[in-house]
Amino acid sequence: MSQNLGLILLVDDNEDDYEATLRSLRKNHLLNPVHWCKSGGDARDYLYHQGKYTDDDSVRRPTLMLLDLNMPGLDGRQLLRELKADRDMCAIPTIILTTSNDPKDIEECYTLGASTFIQKPVEFEGLTKAIQTMKDYWFGIALLPKSDEASNE
Repeated sequence: MSQNLGLILLVDDNEDDYEATLRSLRKNHLLNPVHWCKSGGDARDYLYHQGKYTDDDSVRRPTLMLLDLNMPGLDGRQLLRELKADRDMCAIPTIILTTSNDPKDIEECYTLGASTFIQKPVEFEGLTKAIQTMKDYWFGIALLPKSDEASNE
């Protein structure tokens, strides 16, 4: 099966977590381009081509979004709520990747429309294994909506 090389949108305010996730993606040979948004507000601007992204021709609809919950300003829960209520954005598979394992967070995210909830492992090897499992499922088994690149072919 050919790998879908659509964009992964990674939304996380922690640079160390971003770097670790990116290294884990690369260690698992997931060659998809990754765009990092450092906040929920930045991700919303990116997805809707607003703010600094208004005239940015490189903005692409993501194939998959990795979303942290606990961020200042517009947090992951609020962003998830907005996107899943929007007919144009609700089809983007959204994986919650967070340190929380609070049952209330898990329940709320699934109720809001999260595709998967993954607690970030503390150790890099655990994160790499979680990313491998995510890759195997989302890019090996699951059928994903067309990305911008596939729509233009």
